Amino acid sequence: MTKDNSKPVIGFIGVGFMGHGLAKNILAGGYDLWIKGNRNRVRVDSLVGKGAHEASSVAEMVANCDVVHLCLPNSKLVEEVIRGAGGILENAKEGLIVIDTSTALPASTVELAEALSAKGMKMIDAPLGRTPKEAEEGTVDAMLGGDPETVEAVTPIIDCWAGTIRHIGPIGSGHRMKLVMNFLAMSYGALYAEALSMSAKSGISPQIFQEVIGPSRMGSGFFETFTKGSVERDPNAHKFALANALKDISYAHQMAADAGVMGLMSAAAKQYYTYANAHGGGEDYLPVLADYVATLNGFDLAEAVAAGT
Repeated sequence: MTKDNSKPVIGFIGVGFMGHGLAKNILAGGYDLWIKGNRNRVRVDSLVGKGAHEASSVAEMVANCDVVHLCLPNSKLVEEVIRGAGGILENAKEGLIVIDTSTALPASTVELAEALSAKGMKMIDAPLGRTPKEAEEGTVDAMLGGDPETVEAVTPIIDCWAGTIRHIGPIGSGHRMKLVMNFLAMSYGALYAEALSMSAKSGISPQIFQEVIGPSRMGSGFFETFTKGSVERDPNAHKFALANALKDISYAHQMAADAGVMGLMSAAAKQYYTYANAHGGGEDYLPVLADYVATLNGFDLAEAVAAGT
């Protein structure tokens, strides 16, 4: 794709499961792109092969870019990139716009935006809905928080990788909306896992549970991929790590506490994810939560599935 020199130069830090697709679609949109990846060279090399430049440091990226995307696992890493040694604040450039697509703590986002603003830079929170599949296709949902003028300026860039763009409100609003969404998603995961155990120990096979609930009003796309992983035993049906699930439900619980809202449901769901992570399941994908809950209830889910075929 030929680059358009009239367009801003884009930076992208964090080209993992979601970030790779976003960055790929920015390149496809004709933007000059600088990337900074992690240990996984496969995705970095893929993007460099498509024409991206690889930055050796945050300082090099800031010097060459007008807009920098972040797509990182948690608020701690976002804060390190912005506030840490060699980070964006240390290498401040007047007019730079930071787009944070991570799932992050809203209070942290607001504080970072204020710190960036004090040095002449802007921040937009733009967390993502949907999966790595949609990220590769350029059809994820984007929930934006920020001032209208900055949102308008970055919308053509976001349009490269998003199918739906929604301006939620001021800075931090996108991350608040994302945490509400992920509170529902992680709670569904915990609910489905417990319901599978309830069914299996009551004499209902996992397959019957899946076949009855799936087409009913309680079914959903989330239910479909969760049971494809937990019941059909497809290891890649729902590629979302339990470590990230625990982080997201913890952030949602913290947001509820900050807002003075009772968090009984988020607290309950959080315990299942805490258990799975404490027993070494952080890298397992979300449907494997059902196996951990089955173990808590004294049976092996894989064996129950085999018995039900």
